[in-house]
Amino acid sequence: MIAHIEPAGEGADTPVAPVAEVAPVAAEPPALATPPSASPVPVATVPALSAEHVRKPQLALAGPAVRKLARELAVDLDQVPASGPSGRVLREDVLAFVKAQREQPAASGKLGVGLDLLPWPQVDFAQFGRIERRNLSRIKRISAANLHRNWVSIPHVTNHSQADVTDLEGLRVQLNAEAREGQAKVTLLAFLIKACVAALQRFPQFNVSLEGDEVVQKHYFHIGFAADTPNGLVVPVIRDADRKGIAALAEEMAELSQLARAGKLSPAQMQGGCFSISSLGGIGGGHFTPIINAPEVAILGVGRADLQPRWDGNSFQPRLQLPLSLSWDHRAVDGAEAGRFLAYLATLLGDFRRVLV
Repeated sequence: MIAHIEPAGEGADTPVAPVAEVAPVAAEPPALATPPSASPVPVATVPALSAEHVRKPQLALAGPAVRKLARELAVDLDQVPASGPSGRVLREDVLAFVKAQREQPAASGKLGVGLDLLPWPQVDFAQFGRIERRNLSRIKRISAANLHRNWVSIPHVTNHSQADVTDLEGLRVQLNAEAREGQAKVTLLAFLIKACVAALQRFPQFNVSLEGDEVVQKHYFHIGFAADTPNGLVVPVIRDADRKGIAALAEEMAELSQLARAGKLSPAQMQGGCFSISSLGGIGGGHFTPIINAPEVAILGVGRADLQPRWDGNSFQPRLQLPLSLSWDHRAVDGAEAGRFLAYLATLLGDFRRVLV
């Protein structure tokens, strides 16, 4: 699972729909044998509200640092009670709002998406033994809010498969043996990024984002990858991965990973992703269920490759098998499309020459 830190842009004022004028209704009395002589009762009309009477929403007053914090924590500043001068929202207001929101489900047992859950257990852990308390890192605090939102609001489905990367691993070893001194080592992730770009080009429905009832089709290919840091996972984004070769991708990944470990990634270097990859190849493990990085609609989880016997028609041969796990948003993608995407990706990794076609 990965954390994604992507400050959302500040939204514009929502336009107010015009108030329609209520037309007068003329009531027709039923016919009587002897019509009464009383004069008809006048029907009142409701005048339409003029533009100046329609109240427009006011943007919350807040400084740039507070707005940045609110974006990182996915907080709507218009909902935050302000305690600063002239109704200005302060940093403390945002943090207090987030704390209150997190405590609310524990108090009521209900979440904002309509789930009716039991209250969170309140346990005195100290009665069972020695404990210590420490604050979550800033990255983990931001990740927790984003991951929770993504998990409960996106209908996840995960497809699992394997790719035969025996030949691809041989190519990777050969490229590193021929590399110049000081050149970044090529990892399997560089090939994965290139293969994912080719799959996104073949299946563009995976390179979209949902905005209400609209689908935003992207015609660029920015790929995010999970980078492990002492404070938690972050997701740097490689822009225009379709225009870069394997060596260039390896160089950029090495640079971004170094910045991530040093805590020096800029917000711009973690924004704009179309598709993300979470690889556990350097750690170990097989298939898993990665959480989608909203507003993306899919993410690829990669396990550690291992040798497995495969029948070649005459005998069993040791082949290097790479576990692949594709999580996708069922609102944007259906099962058949996901199956084709993952099968095509496995084919590309099995014969990387197809990426060049």
